[in-house]
Amino acid sequence: MRPDGRLPDELRPISFERDYTEMTPGSVLVSFGRTRVLCTASVDDEVPRWMRGRGTGWVTAEYAMLPGSSPERVQRKVSGRSQEIQRLIGRSLRSVCDMKALGERLIAVDCDVLQADGGTRTASITGAFLALHDACARLVQEGKLKASPLTEPCAAVSVGVVDGVPVLDLPYIEDSRAEVDMNVVMTSSGRFVEVQGTAEGQAFSRSELDSMLGLAEKGITELIVLQREMMAIDLPRRPTSR
Repeated sequence: MRPDGRLPDELRPISFERDYTEMTPGSVLVSFGRTRVLCTASVDDEVPRWMRGRGTGWVTAEYAMLPGSSPERVQRKVSGRSQEIQRLIGRSLRSVCDMKALGERLIAVDCDVLQADGGTRTASITGAFLALHDACARLVQEGKLKASPLTEPCAAVSVGVVDGVPVLDLPYIEDSRAEVDMNVVMTSSGRFVEVQGTAEGQAFSRSELDSMLGLAEKGITELIVLQREMMAIDLPRRPTSR
């Protein structure tokens, strides 16, 4: 039994609150246990200058931990870690978006960590997809797109080895002492977008790797079920979206 009472293959309690703010077409507060991230998707009808005239769009992401998100105050600056995570989020979202179908517009997804207790990047990716979905759904509502450019859902989860046991969705108390730390991003069709795995101490075996990937696939499948439940609920129409 783990510190929070979960079995090795159990996710933390997961929740999504859509339309958490009203100023962007896509806004989702995602909670993985005590980790909470606000994901907002903003639409710009112009792409960057270097992309103009190609007939394709672009999806990008930014990530930040807010000053009060951890016990020690986080500085308001873009660290190397933040840059690496926001690139990961952007790659994950672009992997399931048809840029030609999006047209010449830019969707920027901001992931702001309100409270960090492990797994902030995986919670960000999972919530960011829903925020992106909602932004695209409102473009369809407004007649700016004929159909959503998203091809399938994607989600992410952390796995690791703690005290010799592979476990799913690590909070900080486990992540801080894990022998192996891994983040996995997958699509609903079972394809991998990214696998980031590191041995913090003793190197891990192929069998441990297989066990962790199996846990990740199970967890992501469950996350995508929750995403689909949210996506099945129609968004209220707004007079305009910004």
